[in-house]
Amino acid sequence: MLAEVARVKVAPTRVLGENVDPDHDEPNDWRFLRRPAVIGFVAILSIGVGVSFTSSPFKLEMPGTWFFGEPAQQNATSTSFLLFGLVAVYGGMVLLARVWYGMTRALTRRPGVPIKHLWLIMGLWIVPLLVVAPIFSRDVFSYAAQGEMVSHHINPYNYGPYTLGAGPYVNPVDPLWANAPAPYGPLFLMIDGFFASASLHHVLVTVIFLRLLAVVGVGLIAYGIAILARAHGRDPGPIVLLTALNPLVLLALVGSGHNDAIMLGLLVCGLAAAKTKHPVWGVVLVALAAAIKAPAGLGVIYIGWEWLGTGVPIRQRIRPVLTAGIASLGVLALFSAVSGLGWGWVANLETPGTVRSWLAPTAAVGLGFGHLLHALDSGISITMVLSVARILGFVVAAAAAVYLLKNSDRIGGLKAIAYSLLLFVVLGPVVQDWYLTWGLVLLAPIAVGRSRTMLIAASVLCPFLGLPGGRTLISQLIHADPLSVAWAFLACLVALVMPLGRWSTSWRWDGEDAWDEAPASPEVARG
Repeated sequence: MLAEVARVKVAPTRVLGENVDPDHDEPNDWRFLRRPAVIGFVAILSIGVGVSFTSSPFKLEMPGTWFFGEPAQQNATSTSFLLFGLVAVYGGMVLLARVWYGMTRALTRRPGVPIKHLWLIMGLWIVPLLVVAPIFSRDVFSYAAQGEMVSHHINPYNYGPYTLGAGPYVNPVDPLWANAPAPYGPLFLMIDGFFASASLHHVLVTVIFLRLLAVVGVGLIAYGIAILARAHGRDPGPIVLLTALNPLVLLALVGSGHNDAIMLGLLVCGLAAAKTKHPVWGVVLVALAAAIKAPAGLGVIYIGWEWLGTGVPIRQRIRPVLTAGIASLGVLALFSAVSGLGWGWVANLETPGTVRSWLAPTAAVGLGFGHLLHALDSGISITMVLSVARILGFVVAAAAAVYLLKNSDRIGGLKAIAYSLLLFVVLGPVVQDWYLTWGLVLLAPIAVGRSRTMLIAASVLCPFLGLPGGRTLISQLIHADPLSVAWAFLACLVALVMPLGRWSTSWRWDGEDAWDEAPASPEVARG
């Protein structure tokens, strides 16, 4: 008996340290997770190594923006290891996607994995992302500059980071946002300002604090999503894997340090509290999420809508929706007053729309028609056509969100809010890959069949879409030595086809595939 207890206690450490054949394992023996955990760590380590060369296009190449891997002088970047770095990053991303996909299949086919094992793997995978410089985005430097503004009693809702003048906080900020006011809620800017003060106004320490905040956000996602999964009658293990260990979540939220992580973590926990019969706490947590970024406020409406349960007439839902809305406005008003920043962030919500990206469907349609009309000398400006396209996109998304809300008893509340957030992102003025995590994470606990396939496909493909370095890669391949190019393609091919071990292929049984397994109850079917 004592030996069995000891075995259980050390299981979380042994899970990463022993080689086990899953075909001949005991049902409660999860040590086969060691191999995917280590391979995933190697994949993320490869990404970290690739971005750390001074030639990397995946991070900011500016002196003083990280502790290592940056050029000592401006415009002193070497291209000697550019091709190697590109292969390491792309190959690592391919390998990570394959490992994660294999784990989702293995754990779906063999349910009951203890969540503590996944927490260990998540920690192992996150560590390399925290060691290297912020990747794929410079937004975290904008956050740091806004925090420095708050610490000096400068309101980021009225001024952009350039108000600080030249210095280590301002230099890394993307010029596109240099004079743009902040669109973030007062709670985030309060935390941001505290980090700037706590770091003794050291920009890199402030950035570290912000990235640790993203880790806390992912931890909240893992905690809350497990509760939501159980509430919907689903095995929480695969759902935690689909969300907290999702390549898009890890790379776009932790690697880049985006504040969407803490917003999404609070939103998930708020919805979990409401689902487990604590709607008041749910409203408070979702209001805190909205005080980070506004899109989370949609969760307040759904908590109020479902307050009295399902099958309730619309008239009876109005009062709890208004109650939840007033309570959340009270929370937002409290932070707006305590911070001294006011409500300027509401007027700044359109700030991301200054970006003109062909990846956004509304922007692509608007720019396409705008250029066509300009070529026809119609006298209609491209900006006007783009604005009309974006307004129409918002109207369509809002109309779809209202439809989903009214039919949420049939569709399922969680599914309805997930699709609503995805529609607002896809039909919004700009589509960023980390925005998609809002809907994908909430969809995970109830996703089956096509919706689950869509979730996995988006999580695998989106990190590659719009990834900086693509143009540099093509240029490098054109001008590089043919042998080097052949080596690069061979390395990527190895990452794509290398065998991952029997754990990814041995879970087979006759009958219905667990991936398309029907939910166990009508409530799960509603989602």
